[in-house]
Amino acid sequence: MLFNSISFLVFFPTVTLGYFILPHRLRWILLLAGSCYFYMAFVPKYILILAFEIVVNYFVGIALEKTDGRLKRGILTFGILVNVSVLFLFKYFNFFNENIALLAHWLHWNYGLGSLSLLLPIGLSFHTFQSIGYLIDVGRGRQAAERHFGIFSLFVMFYPQLVAGPIERSGNLLRQFYEKHEIDLDRMASGLKLIIWGLFKKMVIADRLADVVNKVYGEPSSYSGPALITATIFFAVQIYCDFSGYSDIAIGAARVMGFRLMENFRQPYFSQSISEFWRRWHISLSTWFKDYVYIPLGGNRVAQWRRLFNLFVTFTVSGIWHGANWTYVIWGALNGCYLIVSVLTEPMRNAMVKRIGLNKIPFLHQIIRMLITFTLICFSWIFFRASSLSSALDVIGHLTSFSHYRVTSLSKVIPQTELIIDAALLAVLLIVDLIQEKKGTWTVLSRIPLGFRWFFYYAILFAIFVLGVYDVAYKTSFIYFQF
Repeated sequence: MLFNSISFLVFFPTVTLGYFILPHRLRWILLLAGSCYFYMAFVPKYILILAFEIVVNYFVGIALEKTDGRLKRGILTFGILVNVSVLFLFKYFNFFNENIALLAHWLHWNYGLGSLSLLLPIGLSFHTFQSIGYLIDVGRGRQAAERHFGIFSLFVMFYPQLVAGPIERSGNLLRQFYEKHEIDLDRMASGLKLIIWGLFKKMVIADRLADVVNKVYGEPSSYSGPALITATIFFAVQIYCDFSGYSDIAIGAARVMGFRLMENFRQPYFSQSISEFWRRWHISLSTWFKDYVYIPLGGNRVAQWRRLFNLFVTFTVSGIWHGANWTYVIWGALNGCYLIVSVLTEPMRNAMVKRIGLNKIPFLHQIIRMLITFTLICFSWIFFRASSLSSALDVIGHLTSFSHYRVTSLSKVIPQTELIIDAALLAVLLIVDLIQEKKGTWTVLSRIPLGFRWFFYYAILFAIFVLGVYDVAYKTSFIYFQF
């Protein structure tokens, strides 16, 4: 079930109303049933895969709490392997199988293992990582094993963050299912505002920009530099509004019922360095990799060469997590290389800034750093968005070209009226993000007169109804559903 669908418009108030009507001791049953229905709205039979993982992780968690020493490490390894094996089967088997087949063909070996015709279950990577995080926390003694099977099942498949996060930690979410949440009008209003803003970012901004991005990246060999650059920048905004929009709706829906999900985005394109960007972008995944991959590898507590190696491995694995394609691997590795170069060149860059006196003009220095960071991130998005490695290289190779056999005029890519609308929408996004960065959007809104406040709310709702994308010809599902 998509958040931007009529079905969810009925589902959300029904479940929320039922949640507050029911006695506290029965609420988990409604949430679990609702989450099952929400998930089965996609591919019903894949609920069996989720059920298998829940059963395994539930009993592995209890076993971890009862054992210690080498046996505990063995049980933890078993639990992680089961989760990774399911993920590998559905998401990575064909990728590795095809590459092994290519290698075998090159070496003239006889290799006849065929591909599997399996549809990737929605949100598999998200709830798999959430389960693995739970097992590691129990194994480390940071989290007590959950004995209530229903509550544990709800932790894995709580519908707001089931299919695209945030990837919650057991220490934050599990205990909240035992809390009694009362009706709080201010909290509910805050959650509804976040839902509406998330829908605006998704349906009005992301899905409108997708028209240009899909057109250009669908056939990059037909377009020249201006169109490719525009489509790449548009994709940077599209994926931000698409994914942060989903996170806003998820956090808002949970907040209405009284649940507190972790922040997942914090105005990432205002970052002044690549490392800062990854502290602001998909925070739940970035911190997951930091806690469960980077730090166990040694983190910053090792020699510099090993620290740089740890960074590279962590980001390459992050790329693989996003998809079974070399474009994602390169995207992750490229961001790892960005960080390595940043660490190695920091003394030289600081000296250069002092030499030219840029440190005496901090505002200009910040703007330059933001632009450089945004440019580097946009360049890496090319690999993320391109359908293949050859397509990505084609885009990169013609970013600055004005070839006569390619479309060079932006008017042939974006009609003038649409360009004006897109520019206005980007301006709204920039202003709201600036306010959020400095003071907090909702804090500022609460201080202005009531009439102006409601005008803003109605304007956003009006934009969703009038400018939102509803055409079934568009792929209006969320980008991160494929992961």
